[in-house]
Amino acid sequence: AAPESQPASLPAEDISTNSNGPKQDLLFDDDPEDLFAEATEEVSLDSPERDVLLSDGPSPAITPITPPTSVITPRIGHAHDDMFTHSSFDEIEEEEGGDSFDIHISVSDPEKVGDFMFFLSPSSRQTSMSLFKQKDFSVKRRFSDFLGLHSKLASKYLHIGYIVPPAPEKSIVGMTKVKVGKEDQSSNEFVEKRRSALERYLMRTVKHPILLKDPDVLQFLESSELPRAVSTQALSSAGLLRMVNKAADAVNKMTIKMNESDAWFEEKQQHFENLDVQLRKLHASVESLVCHRKELSVNTAQFAKSAAMLGNSEDHTALSRALSQLAEVEEKIDQLHQDQANGDFYLFSELLGDYVRLLTAVKGVFEHRMKTWQKWQDSQMLLQKKREAEAKLQFTNKPDKLQQAKDEIKEVRNLEGKVQQGERDFEQISKTIRKEVSRFEKERVKDFKTIIVKYLESLVLTQQQVNLHFYCY
Repeated sequence: AAPESQPASLPAEDISTNSNGPKQDLLFDDDPEDLFAEATEEVSLDSPERDVLLSDGPSPAITPITPPTSVITPRIGHAHDDMFTHSSFDEIEEEEGGDSFDIHISVSDPEKVGDFMFFLSPSSRQTSMSLFKQKDFSVKRRFSDFLGLHSKLASKYLHIGYIVPPAPEKSIVGMTKVKVGKEDQSSNEFVEKRRSALERYLMRTVKHPILLKDPDVLQFLESSELPRAVSTQALSSAGLLRMVNKAADAVNKMTIKMNESDAWFEEKQQHFENLDVQLRKLHASVESLVCHRKELSVNTAQFAKSAAMLGNSEDHTALSRALSQLAEVEEKIDQLHQDQANGDFYLFSELLGDYVRLLTAVKGVFEHRMKTWQKWQDSQMLLQKKREAEAKLQFTNKPDKLQQAKDEIKEVRNLEGKVQQGERDFEQISKTIRKEVSRFEKERVKDFKTIIVKYLESLVLTQQQVNLHFYCY
């Protein structure tokens, strides 16, 4: 056996509110905050499959990785079993006010009534809060209802510094195929992707201690009937107006030159810009991996079919039996490749896609902070002009200018109040963003740690099953 070696620790990032970026001095093997410390095992260079292959016991069952599309039974009090059932919610609630509770929301059973309608099954266990009228309940929601909920939350909280999780993007092409097409595999995959994305969106929303208490969120989760969401269509007048507003915001962002006095915000903005670029590259690579894995599955199935046909046409009995058994093995491996492709997508690719969109929301609160600063500066400039005009009128000391001078004094007093309010708004949004970034970084580290460990376990399991099938052959 090869000598044992300790796995190198990944660099840990300081995620406190006073952090100025990654700590470079934590790249040692004895890192106390190693993300994968409890998930590592001693790995020998000797083939570990020998023990499995020489075992006389029955072959282990192949566990599919594809998430089921059936109804998910609500789970109460077992939030640690699922990545999106937030295990860190107790910590966040302690920071907010000492309250703690568990909640799990499942989105299941899509029903086609014009547009798709999904069943929501929220379940909760509260210890010191009574947000919901009952612990277990189910409601029906359209996809447009989810978009309407996000629009309401964004209009309430984004401009004051809170990170609002983005809703899943609307796919016109995918939805058109489902509406006019038959129940084929691509349609089923589209519906399952949307169902999974909606479930993750809701879980991220209710994990936020402020958003969970919002009346619109509680109404969305509990009310049997909701007013139909409007202005959510991509090709509507409201949709075009949103596109124009986004373009105008992009132009304003380029024209605003903010004199940043806090190095923390400057470093965090640069950090998120770099992280966004790297996550987009990784997401594209994983999507390519999923496509290649599916191609491998198709080619393996074709090979299995060809081997079976060749075995049927072979006159030599032993060779015919060997080819038939090889075809059976390749069919099983084809299923493994399909399951692993689903694991690549649902475990890894979707996580990366979610965080690419989340980073857009994070950068959005920084932009709103810049707008708040610009509004404050505009008020200061206007106040300065009014003070100069007031001083000029008082200096002339003419009777006909007396009333105008009094009006200028009133405007100055009003502007002084606006300047003070602008300064308070800027300080408050800066404080909120610091807290939100800290919470976001904690959740990001926990999510990536959980998913990467699960993904690596799925890769190991798949390879073990492949080896076992060939050994049995």
